[in-house]
Amino acid sequence: MTNVLLTTDSTDLQTRVHQAAGGSCIAVPSHPLPSDPAQLLAHVQHQALPDVLVLDATRAPHDALALAGRFDRELPGTGLVLIGDPEALSIAAMRVGVRDVLPEHVDVETLRAALLRVGQAVQTRRAQPDVPPAVANTMIAPGRVLTVLSPKGGAGKTTLATNLAVGLAQSAPGAVVLVDLDVQFGDVATALNIEPEYALDDVLQGHVLRDPIALKTRLTQHSSGLLVVCAPDTPAAADSVTPEQVSELLASLSAQFRYVVVDTAAGLEPRTLAALDHTTDPVLLTTFDVAGARGLRKEVATLRELGMLTNARQVLLNFADPKAGLSVSDVEATIRTKVDLTIPISRSVTASLNTGVPIVLQRPKDPVAKQMRKLITFYAETGARRANGRHRAAA
Repeated sequence: MTNVLLTTDSTDLQTRVHQAAGGSCIAVPSHPLPSDPAQLLAHVQHQALPDVLVLDATRAPHDALALAGRFDRELPGTGLVLIGDPEALSIAAMRVGVRDVLPEHVDVETLRAALLRVGQAVQTRRAQPDVPPAVANTMIAPGRVLTVLSPKGGAGKTTLATNLAVGLAQSAPGAVVLVDLDVQFGDVATALNIEPEYALDDVLQGHVLRDPIALKTRLTQHSSGLLVVCAPDTPAAADSVTPEQVSELLASLSAQFRYVVVDTAAGLEPRTLAALDHTTDPVLLTTFDVAGARGLRKEVATLRELGMLTNARQVLLNFADPKAGLSVSDVEATIRTKVDLTIPISRSVTASLNTGVPIVLQRPKDPVAKQMRKLITFYAETGARRANGRHRAAA
C-alpha cells in the first residue's frame, strides 16, 4: 500500500486524495508551507519517509516547487506529485524532480492511478541493489532538530540543552547529538565536564562536512552516550563559522541522528537563524521576570513573521519563584502565548554546572530535574503525540 503525505488547506482535495490512497494518507496544512523537508515531516512524526508527497501548489506554487526541489535533493526516497496548473508548472516541476502535475479538480480515479504509478516507481527504486548509499540513507525520515532559544543571556539555555540532550541520550544512546552554537562563549563543554579534541570550527572543515564517517570522528562522546559538537576554544575562532556552514552541518547531522539538540547564543543572530531553517522543534525559554517575558514576546513575534514558529514549539518558563511578585498567568499575558512547562529556581542547578554533571544525573529527585524529565519524556515519546499535525504541551 502506498503511504501518502498531503499538504493542503482544501478539505475537498484532502477527501479525494484520502479516497485515492485507500485511507493511507496523512494531511497537514499547506499554509504556511515550510521550506525544509524536516519541518514538514516533524508535523506527522513519520519513522520512515512517505512513499508519495502530494503538494498542493494552487496557492503558493513557487514555495511548493522549492520544497519539492529540496525533497528531491535531500530525500530522494519519496515520490513527488504537485496539484496545480499542469500547463504552467510542468516544466519547472520536471526540473526539480516532480513525477506528475495534476489539475486542481482532478478526479479520484486519476489520482489513484497517479499515486499507484509514482508509488510503484519509488518502491522499485528502493528495491534496487545498486542504490547509492546516499539515497539509501534517506529512506529514513530525518531526525528532529530541537533548538533552544532565548532573547537574552543568563536564561538557562545551556542547562536546559545539556540536560535535555543527556536525558534523550539515556533512552537512545548514540542517536543524539548536541551542538553548541554559542560560538563565542559556549559553555556546553564545561556543563558536561568534557575536554573535546575537536570543536565546532574543526567540524566545519569542508571535507568533514561532506563525509559522514569523518564527521562522526570529530564528535566528542559523553559518558551518557551523548555525542557533542563543542563551541570553538576562542571567540576569534568563532569568526570563521558562517551561517551556510551551520546549515550544512545540521542537514548532515539530522540525516544521521534521531535527535539534534542545538544550544544557541542569546537573540537571533545569523547563525541561529540558519539553525532555525532546519529546526523542527523550537524550544523557547524565558525567565520569571518582566524583562525576560517582554523579550520573548518580541522573539515569538519575529519568528512568527519569519515563518519559523512551528506547531511543535514548546515555551518554557525558567527560575519560577512564587516570591518574585509574578504569576505564570502574568508571564503568559505578556508573551501572549501559553507556557508549556515551568522550571523552579534551585541552587542545585548551580552546583550541577560547577561540577559538570547535569542535574538529571546528579540529583534526579530535585524539582528542576523532575521538570526536565517531563520535557525529555515529551520528546522521547514521539509516537504518542500525533493529532492533526499538532503536538500536545508538556504539562
